[in-house]
Amino acid sequence: MSDTGPLLARIAAALEALVPGVASATDWQSAPAYVWDGNARPVSAVKAPSLALLKGIDGQKERVTANISRFAGGHAAHDMLLWGARGTGKSVLLRSAVAAAQLDNAGAIALVQVAPEALPTLAALFDALAHADRRFLVFIDDLGFEDGDSTGPRALRSWLEGGVEARPGNVRLAVTSNRRAIVARHLSEQDDPINPRDAVDDQLALADRFGLSLGFHACDQDDYLAIVAGYAHAYGLAFAEPDALEWAKRRGARSGRVAWQFVTELAGAAGRSI
Repeated sequence: MSDTGPLLARIAAALEALVPGVASATDWQSAPAYVWDGNARPVSAVKAPSLALLKGIDGQKERVTANISRFAGGHAAHDMLLWGARGTGKSVLLRSAVAAAQLDNAGAIALVQVAPEALPTLAALFDALAHADRRFLVFIDDLGFEDGDSTGPRALRSWLEGGVEARPGNVRLAVTSNRRAIVARHLSEQDDPINPRDAVDDQLALADRFGLSLGFHACDQDDYLAIVAGYAHAYGLAFAEPDALEWAKRRGARSGRVAWQFVTELAGAAGRSI
């Protein structure tokens, strides 16, 4: 009869990996960032461009950086909802602002990015972070809920405010979403013969839990060219405006993401790395 010891050990290891409780073994003081998928994985650096390179979102940049800076300094700060068109700089602004705060307050704040499938384990994450002598910005990127999902939005409302498993005081949430209300809305909401306002209010109640809610919108032509120019100048690349506009036309959008993709193309054509 063959030795089943190695097989049983592998099965035990696999089962342990599925248990969120091992988060308590994580060193929450050592890394500038972590990825949470039910367990924590440290990340060696927050990769993001400098704040000076982020163009066309000056108002949003000022408010996000101020809020994160206050939080890193141990002062009152808001949970944040950044909503709007794709590619407009929501996620990169959060990363850049955290990186800047880490330069000003070394070790005071860490970024924890939560994988979408790990939302049900947020309570375990909060429990682990509550015992760390550090501040954490828990980042949920591109959040959305399926039609008919009432559990997810209600749990997030509870975590933000008022629930017994609400986020601890050394944690703030930062969420990006394509929708201001996060959850999908439909014209049929207005067809409710009893009280159409109730359905709308219930959906907006989630967005209302965020103390700072900022909209991001598609660039106009001047802003798009300014973003391209900022990136190109930073990396010593020359470009022609008609080429940048043609690139955006082919991509079907003008945004910070499209601008970066154009500059990446410029660098590649010039035999440069960025």
